[in-house]
Amino acid sequence: MTLLATLDDADADLTACLARVMAAVLKPGDVVALQGPVGAGKTHFARAFIRARQGEAAEEVPSPTFTLVQTYADPLGTEIWHADLYRLSHPEELAELGLDEAMREAIVLVEWPEHGSPLEGALTVGLEPLADAPELRRITLAGSEPHWGLMTRLPAIARLIHRAGWSGARLVPLAGDASSRRYFRLVDEGRSAVLMDASPGVTAPYVAMTQWLRALDLHAPEILATDQAQGLLLIEDLGDDLVARVLESRPDLAPRIYDRMTDLLVQLHGHKPPDFVLRLDGPELARQVGLFAEYYPPAAGAPGKGAEVAAVIERLHAELAADMPPVLGLRDFHAENVVWRDEAPLGLLDFQDAVAVHPAYDLVSALQDARRDVAPEIEEAQIARYVAATGVDEARFRAAYALLGAQRNLRIMGIFTRLAQREGKRRYLAMMPRVWAAIQRDLAHPALAPLAKALEGVPAPTPEVIEGIAG
Repeated sequence: MTLLATLDDADADLTACLARVMAAVLKPGDVVALQGPVGAGKTHFARAFIRARQGEAAEEVPSPTFTLVQTYADPLGTEIWHADLYRLSHPEELAELGLDEAMREAIVLVEWPEHGSPLEGALTVGLEPLADAPELRRITLAGSEPHWGLMTRLPAIARLIHRAGWSGARLVPLAGDASSRRYFRLVDEGRSAVLMDASPGVTAPYVAMTQWLRALDLHAPEILATDQAQGLLLIEDLGDDLVARVLESRPDLAPRIYDRMTDLLVQLHGHKPPDFVLRLDGPELARQVGLFAEYYPPAAGAPGKGAEVAAVIERLHAELAADMPPVLGLRDFHAENVVWRDEAPLGLLDFQDAVAVHPAYDLVSALQDARRDVAPEIEEAQIARYVAATGVDEARFRAAYALLGAQRNLRIMGIFTRLAQREGKRRYLAMMPRVWAAIQRDLAHPALAPLAKALEGVPAPTPEVIEGIAG
């Protein structure tokens, strides 16, 4: 067993806050051994955990000292067992209680675990009151890695939430993305916020971009609290009305929504990009598209094909796009990362990887969306809308748009292949035909004839090719 993390000087609120954080990440089959002397807060911890899992349906959670076991269910149907083994007369009674079977199918919280048989693979939560301040306790988390490795993050999360005045909040996991970041919604008596759990020391770009965007009256989420050393941010909750969801339920709003997205880019591109973002110029675009040749052709049964793509893209960028001053590109500006707020300004998400790039880049991101079809007439209307609003040379802009579309989509093909083969994330493979179709439309522009030639012999993502990539 390995000591994973500690939480010092925890009062009753912080102890319960840690339990609520833990409730958001445990799953059926997880066992928690609660250790500590009488009055250490074991039942207090278990009660906060169970009520957080139950949410609005929370029950009273009495101590199971006399009943030995109490069972509960959360709204998702997960069974939670709360056991107190203090009065257990013999370890064999565990089987009679049904704990052995529960440990395979339920979340099990066990007080006084030392009175029973050893709990193999359990997470141990030790609660020890401080000698000089008995209202405070030192909490330790210990368990085997890698199963319990993520528990190392929980004390820092709890301390940030507690410090920010959200210690009573229930945490609900939110759907993630292709990155390693995790997101949780905090809900507390009619208010809500979002916790971003990233890697230690990597949130500085997000914070810097948030401040820069908000200074321009663009609605990036307000930052409510931070622990940047740990990679934790508590931010404003912009709600669930992602443009992607609104378009599914109200497809008639598509022209209006995409007009607003294009107008936002026009506003954004009226400002010189900050000095701290990466310059996504020809050489960098070529470097990044290298993912395509590295992963997709070999996986599709055509090793060595597409090897000249990066060099051709760098050369075409110099010819078609390098003369236009760069603007700030949010980089992942698409329907999954924009929040529809009716007449209020659009909400922006996932912009920490912003770059200085040709103005067509984010328009491509919005209109050649890997996750959904955008009607050809909407794509055409938005290109025309941007050209009219900015006064750029239309012929050159359209050529650059096609080039950046091809570069971006080829890179996406490489990323999706890598995610499937190296991380087992195969759900993105279903998007490949849509991405490939966008590439073919981009290659139809006469200026991209050299790129089309460089891609000769690279197979399309047919069902057979996708099956081969998935393994």
